Amino acid sequence: MKLFSNTFNTLERGLNYASLNQKVIAQNIANVDTPNYKAKEVEFKTLLHNSMNQLDAKRTDSRHFTFQSAAQHPAVKTKVNNQYNHNGNGVDLDQEMSEMATNQIYFNALTDRINGKFNSLQSVIRGGK
Repeated sequence: MKLFSNTFNTLERGLNYASLNQKVIAQNIANVDTPNYKAKEVEFKTLLHNSMNQLDAKRTDSRHFTFQSAAQHPAVKTKVNNQYNHNGNGVDLDQEMSEMATNQIYFNALTDRINGKFNSLQSVIRGGK
């Protein structure tokens, strides 16, 4: 049953992405001294590009193309060509810390937005009081 708009679903998917990204970044940082460990990243740009190509739209004529929306999940990809340490390790600690800070800002923005949505619903339920 679709009780609310797709906003909650979109925010939930964003939070899931941020959570997965945080786990991957934390794994990279934990393995900064592991010999021959290659850093991993969550593919988001490809997913975004594919999603933008599959927008939902209302067809006003049967001759128009159909638009589809398929739920896609971010994939974790290994960065192969990077080597930052003499032991074959491919983790750049400064880059990982920067990505972690960026991800934290993204996560905070999503949680603020979802809190605002819930506050709006709460206001509607209370009758604007």
